[in-house]
Amino acid sequence: MQSSSDVSPSESSRNETGLSHHPDHPVRVLFSPWNWRRRLLLIGAALIASTIAILFAIGADNAIGIHRAWVRERPWLTLIIAPFGFACLAWLSMRFFPGTEGSGIPQAIAASQSDDARLRGQFLSPRIAIAKVFLTLGGLLSGASIGREGPSVQIGASAMHMLADRRLASSRDLIAAGSGAGIAAAFNTPLGGIMFAIEEMCRNRAFHANSATLIAVILAGLMSLALLGNYTYFGHTPASLDWPSGIWAILFAGGLGGLAGGGFSRLLVASANGMPGRLGEFARFRPITFAAACGLATAILGLASGGLTYGTGYDESKTALEDITQLPLYFMFAKMAVIWLAFAARIPGGIFAPSLAVGAGLGAIIAWLLPNGQHEAILVLAMVGFLAAMTQSPITSFVIVMEMTDNHQMLIPLMATAVIAHGISKSILQPPLYLTLADPLLKKAQRHLRVLRAREKNGG
Repeated sequence: MQSSSDVSPSESSRNETGLSHHPDHPVRVLFSPWNWRRRLLLIGAALIASTIAILFAIGADNAIGIHRAWVRERPWLTLIIAPFGFACLAWLSMRFFPGTEGSGIPQAIAASQSDDARLRGQFLSPRIAIAKVFLTLGGLLSGASIGREGPSVQIGASAMHMLADRRLASSRDLIAAGSGAGIAAAFNTPLGGIMFAIEEMCRNRAFHANSATLIAVILAGLMSLALLGNYTYFGHTPASLDWPSGIWAILFAGGLGGLAGGGFSRLLVASANGMPGRLGEFARFRPITFAAACGLATAILGLASGGLTYGTGYDESKTALEDITQLPLYFMFAKMAVIWLAFAARIPGGIFAPSLAVGAGLGAIIAWLLPNGQHEAILVLAMVGFLAAMTQSPITSFVIVMEMTDNHQMLIPLMATAVIAHGISKSILQPPLYLTLADPLLKKAQRHLRVLRAREKNGG
């Protein structure tokens, strides 16, 4: 006679219908109300994240168009709009919406590094996400050189983080999933969104493929198709390199992109840690006035460049890639200057998309140095080189640019450029930009939380 201990779990749990009552049986898993509830909650959060990011993209385009119309008719108006706008945005962010300043990517990374729900709430919440949308749109209306992609990461992470208390997945996985969805929806680059979640959001831990990330990114792509159609960010760019002369374009784009991107990242980190001398004191003790001064400098550079430096730089990059216009040789340096001004003013807004415009400006310089008739291809390579160096995320960079330009034949040159630029950048700045910016945010949030808990303890 066989004892109960000799009977396998699958045999002992089988009933008259032949179906197993074992909790892991496929049939029970398929019809489990908890599993379906879990899936529906993930789908709902992902749809919210992607829808907000796409509506945000539409709003950003309209905001840039409105600002362009204002300054086209009355160019001098920017001397009023930009200082006033920068000052208002800095004040609102500091006074009412702390956690919205800057890009949003460092905030998402800082939140993912903590297991404390209250601390994560200082960076990720519905209130912060909605405020981030409107404050960034205000920056674009003011002519600031900011992007919506970094804010979209914080928005997506905030939407997915709402599920953290329901234990559907770890908070880190939910934040990574929302961040990837934000990038996918902002650029319409699903592969780029997945790579961003792996390479940028999971640097300090192993990434495990999970349904949360896949659901979030796939739905972001589907929502983008539904609302915006089947489009690519920069259209179709049929650029290609001639061989063997094309190797020089790769070396120049990787080398100069690595130096420029790494150096610019180092400047941003130094500025975030505190500028030296009287300028640093001015920024620290009179932040609103300093933001207004940054706005005024942005307006002056915009007037001097004929409006080329306003906004994300998307239109300037796209027309250069389509060979409709040529970017002036000074564009790269002017664009870097206005990006730094917005960053130093600590107004909400990202640096991801404007950095692509800087890369296009670098490409114009390289194309001038290498007059071999491969202008569009060199611009694409330089965009990847600068972005890979600045973020130190080479795979994300070449995948995103490849998807943006719908140009798969440039894959190997893009990969080579990203690897070269990344290697050079690592010798200039360690650790990477967003991770470095996340560290002081996390420490500041921890200090703030300790103060709150001490007050609660004393009050109790």
